[in-house]
Amino acid sequence: MGYGVVTAISLMSLNISPAAVSASIHTAEMFASGASGYHHYRFGNVNKRLFKVLLIPGVLGAITGAYLLSKFGETYAAYVKPLLAVYLLLLGVRIISKAFSQPGPRQKHKKLGLLAAAGGFLDSFGGGGWGPLVTSTLIAGGRTPQYVIGSVSVTEFFVTFASAVTFFATLGISHWQIILGLIVGGVAASPLAARLAGRIPVRWMFVGVGLMVIVWSVWALRKVFM
Repeated sequence: MGYGVVTAISLMSLNISPAAVSASIHTAEMFASGASGYHHYRFGNVNKRLFKVLLIPGVLGAITGAYLLSKFGETYAAYVKPLLAVYLLLLGVRIISKAFSQPGPRQKHKKLGLLAAAGGFLDSFGGGGWGPLVTSTLIAGGRTPQYVIGSVSVTEFFVTFASAVTFFATLGISHWQIILGLIVGGVAASPLAARLAGRIPVRWMFVGVGLMVIVWSVWALRKVFM
């Protein structure tokens, strides 16, 4: 959780257009999420029923978000970029708040499809958000972090694949150096992340990701308004 959010706010601080940021992230994330999903499946971290419920709505949300950003992101970049920076800042605050909230009894989520669709849309349109939104919501509902992280990670491969294909069809592919760097880093880190999932305190995972997102968001907003 946090790959898309952290890389999105990092690339936005380099004055890359929102559409190019999200397209680059999702092209690279196909490989990173594929490796991550494979290792989670290998280590037994996947709830197949949860995966099936999240899959189709997440993919449809991702396609919608990617299409809208590719059509309107460049035209309204001056407005979209600060909005996305604020959105990512709020995600960072949400992640940290989840770190210090105690999961209650397990709750039955009746709108998992809507949650997945929103996560897929915001992930494509904002460059990140699938993990922070979907993972944190399910964990806060009392589900076992190990299986939530694994199931959401496997689903993320299909979400990012749908997003990347949509961007490729509408924008083509650019910024190969950025994409290559993201692929190498993401694939290299995925086995370690999958092995550590469920073995270190969820609180400190949330705090680390949340702080990184907040710092980069504030930095991006400073560059936009100053």
